[in-house]
Amino acid sequence: MIVDDQVLHDRAAILAAAGHHPFARHALGGRPSARGYRREGAVLWLLPPEHGSAGCAIGPPEPAIEMCVALVAGGTLLPGQRLHLPQHDREQLSDRLSVTEHRDWVFHWTSTPPPLQPDEERVVRLTDSDRPAMEALIDEAFPSTTSRPTDPRVVAWYGIRAGDRLVACGADRSQGEIGFLAGLTVAPDQRGRGLGAALTAGMTRALLARYDTVGLGVYPSNVGAIRLYRRLGFTDTLPLASIRLT
Repeated sequence: MIVDDQVLHDRAAILAAAGHHPFARHALGGRPSARGYRREGAVLWLLPPEHGSAGCAIGPPEPAIEMCVALVAGGTLLPGQRLHLPQHDREQLSDRLSVTEHRDWVFHWTSTPPPLQPDEERVVRLTDSDRPAMEALIDEAFPSTTSRPTDPRVVAWYGIRAGDRLVACGADRSQGEIGFLAGLTVAPDQRGRGLGAALTAGMTRALLARYDTVGLGVYPSNVGAIRLYRRLGFTDTLPLASIRLT
């Protein structure tokens, strides 16, 4: 059960309870109207449907899960909805929340410009005319990504060309107060040449000109990407888990 004194009635109250954490600043976007809850150091907030997720939480996993259980029981969270929760032992959901998906990932962020990378000057902002080339590159190199040229969450695309060919691209999915990189993709036959570092550094530098912090998400199994991001300054991390309610 969630009592009235645990309810956070707007974005400002949620951010204050979350200590203005970069993940909360990013996930909440710029909408002043929002609703959240807190319990024993955990803060959970709900998102409108266009965000793609029903809600997010940070803090200790156990009270965050308890709030989800209460919101499911009360009909606020519905079957099929996705949540980003603090990373937890999957046994903590046993007999409490039924889920069809469960995947760990890590939110990384930086407030410092990265070291200058070779070929970083080749990073350019792409246009609508580049959409066919982006689609072809993504289909070949990163078909599982959710960041596509048709994704309404994408603010802009950046890329690297080799002659007339697009060999790397990435999405600017910034929202609210935080810059955010997504869908960073390099053509398979161009990997190992530093293009991933050049693209990441160039995009990070461009976004830090507009935001005080830039974030990105990565799966723990992608050891090479994690090593690269840390080298470029993304050393602050928040372990999370994405689940989908059955």
